[in-house]
Amino acid sequence: MVIIGVIEKEFLKQGGVLKTAELKELGLSSRQIKKLLDDRVITRIKRGFYELTDYTIRDEVIIARLFPQAVIFLESALFHYSYTDRIPLAWQIAVDKYSKTTQYNIDYPLIEPYYLDPKFLDIGVDIIEVDGVKVRIYNRDRTICDVLRYEKKLEKEAFNNAIGRYIEDPRKNIRKLFEYAEAFNIKNKVQTYIGMWL
Repeated sequence: MVIIGVIEKEFLKQGGVLKTAELKELGLSSRQIKKLLDDRVITRIKRGFYELTDYTIRDEVIIARLFPQAVIFLESALFHYSYTDRIPLAWQIAVDKYSKTTQYNIDYPLIEPYYLDPKFLDIGVDIIEVDGVKVRIYNRDRTICDVLRYEKKLEKEAFNNAIGRYIEDPRKNIRKLFEYAEAFNIKNKVQTYIGMWL
């Protein structure tokens, strides 16, 4: 059997999550994978995905490995950029509205998928690296457009904080903000809430 150390090293290289196919590439058979599960060396996250039992993996890494096309979205992105102090109850992720909804039924981490039209999914995506794994997240300017688009889903305080902190953020890109606003047809809203501060 493949040495546990080799398995652990591969898990760590992949941010702590491996697929069945990746375990098999290491030379493990289905029976050996089952034995690792029975011995509590690894734990199944969902069908076809495993983590090391005694290793803490950041939620963003699990999301990126399970759903590589998903994008960290709305309040989860706001929290990442420190535009809100409230930790969202679930990870909000943007996903293709034509994707199979049942794939998002996982126990952990808690996720709240938003099903977007594919033509809007890749607008304003940044790639950040978390524990060696590439994670997709909307940039600051796209996130503020989403705040304006989903205003009714946000508490008033969270909405106001996000707008205020964006205005004060030296890393904002007003040109990009208006470019995205045009794509989402919310230019007037951007002008109303942010234009007067520029």
